[in-house]
Amino acid sequence: MITNPFGRGRELLARAPQFRRGFRTWRGERPFWAGLFTFAAGLPILYWPYANLNLGGIPLALSTTSGAGSLVIGTLLLVLGVALCCRPHLRVFAGIATLLLAVISFPVANFGGLFLGVGSGLIGGSLACAWLPPPAGEPSTAPGDETAATATTGATATTAATATTAAAGEGRSGS
Repeated sequence: MITNPFGRGRELLARAPQFRRGFRTWRGERPFWAGLFTFAAGLPILYWPYANLNLGGIPLALSTTSGAGSLVIGTLLLVLGVALCCRPHLRVFAGIATLLLAVISFPVANFGGLFLGVGSGLIGGSLACAWLPPPAGEPSTAPGDETAATATTGATATTAATATTAAAGEGRSGS
């Protein structure tokens, strides 16, 4: 017998902000978007060679000899996407491999999954190569506390501007 059908839902809703903050922190420590785009690049490359489509009763098959190449390239892109999210220190290797696989998939895998795989792969590989981990000495703020982070950044910028102005003033008076 169900005594409180809405109790579990309310409990989950109460914990949702905490989960969101934890996920945001996890996502900030790794090339999340690069992994997501790389994973998304592998899906159309894997799908199109094995899809059987009917357009108005006319079967459309993109199955060619590129099926094996599409399988290998698509699977590698999926694995690289997961690796980017789980192992951020592999970002340069995974980014370069993603870029190469995306370019190779264009002639091998039905125009790289009808341009969807090539585009996502190039974006994901570029993001992976460009991503840098957060600095170790960076002061951490409480998750979701944007005002403290803005105040700290503003104070640092003001101090740096004051120091630069003072240095410039000393340079002029010493001439």
